[in-house]
Amino acid sequence: MPIRKARREDLSRIRELATSLGLDSPNMENDAFWVAEENGRIGGICGLKRHPDCLELVALGVEESKRGRGIGGDLARALIREIKGDIYLATIIPGFFEQLGFSRTSAFPPSMIKSAEWCEGCDRALCTVMMRRAA
Repeated sequence: MPIRKARREDLSRIRELATSLGLDSPNMENDAFWVAEENGRIGGICGLKRHPDCLELVALGVEESKRGRGIGGDLARALIREIKGDIYLATIIPGFFEQLGFSRTSAFPPSMIKSAEWCEGCDRALCTVMMRRAA
């Protein structure tokens, strides 16, 4: 699937996909997104949230019918190529992100501390904060 930077008119589909996949999506209208699009339909998303103290990869997800084709990795790599700084994320699938150059960290910016509401429904013991240093 071709990957491109999202346009403003993509936001409703990005929000719809994030919600259907159970991805973190508050204030996503302020985030930069990359999308995977096939035949005019967005089937995958990856976002970048700019905090005052760091950059955070957010809302990486692919429609179930499109999984297993490497689209998630392609989306994350597209974001990484364009970002000239360290990138943080919180995830329950650290092995996936280790393949993309992220490593686990216990030292992270204050903006990465998640509230109880943000983590509602998740097992906090499974959540890993990771960072990828700028190339």
